[in-house]
Amino acid sequence: MDAVTLLKTRRSVPPAFLVEPGPNVQQLETILGIASRVPDHGKLAPWRFVIYQGAARDKASQIVYDTFMAACPDADEPARKKESNRFSMAPLVVGVVSTAANHVKIPLWEQELSAGAVCENLVIAAHALGFAASWLTGWMAYDERVLLRLGIASHEKVAGFVHIGTAKEAMPDRPRPNLADVVTYYAQN
Repeated sequence: MDAVTLLKTRRSVPPAFLVEPGPNVQQLETILGIASRVPDHGKLAPWRFVIYQGAARDKASQIVYDTFMAACPDADEPARKKESNRFSMAPLVVGVVSTAANHVKIPLWEQELSAGAVCENLVIAAHALGFAASWLTGWMAYDERVLLRLGIASHEKVAGFVHIGTAKEAMPDRPRPNLADVVTYYAQN
């Protein structure tokens, strides 16, 4: 697939529609290598990866579920089910963690943007290898009780949890912005 077709055909596939097979070890290394090739002012690599696969997905889901239930003990059954498998639907979840920190030359915002670019490269690389992906956050990405137990330090932020697997069915494309609504040409006067 040429690069333009690749970019034009990439779409998010929700984790509930991602099944095995997921990437093998070599494919995951390729995906992570591509994800790491992002703009990075100062070559700081202000991000890192946390891999949730195999039984670790169920452990992470249990952490999310337990935290949710402690906060919402009266939650209905659909909410309980949703929270119980947050990390266990897709064959693989890659946590992209922003490690951005104050720097004498590199603005924090640029470091955070680099972590976002990592997430985008992850979903594009997965698509290039024939997989589908979804870049998500959710409440757990902002809950320190969950994050600490998922291997994310209190000074770090989650840029995204990228769920990767094989789409069990073709997903329709969503409406995309009309370029006339989002493009402005600057005119010098």
